Amino acid sequence: MDGLDPGNVFLADCPARLAVEVIADKWAVVVLWGLNEGPRRHSELITLIGGISKKVLTQTLRRLQANGLVDRQNFGGVPPRVEYELTGLGRTLMAPIRMLTMWAEENGEAVLAAQEGG
Repeated sequence: MDGLDPGNVFLADCPARLAVEVIADKWAVVVLWGLNEGPRRHSELITLIGGISKKVLTQTLRRLQANGLVDRQNFGGVPPRVEYELTGLGRTLMAPIRMLTMWAEENGEAVLAAQEGG
């Protein structure tokens, strides 16, 4: 095993559990993936992601920034120009997100079938 004690990895004060809670947010993984190709402005993320409100995107970006996954660059100007990009730590999540996406593509129909009771 990866050196993790499966009995303790998700205890309330365990760093692994705290890390999972950060990315378990409904929009966190989608926002992180949206930043995978490089820095983006808030409005670009709204368009790219779709279905997310400006307020929720702002809250998600702030949470990801507070946890060291996203960096915010303010270039000033009028109107102010702000871009968001993945930090080195944030980039480490791209491989696991890619794996989760592959799993979803391979098993999405089975999940939908189970939800429909069959």
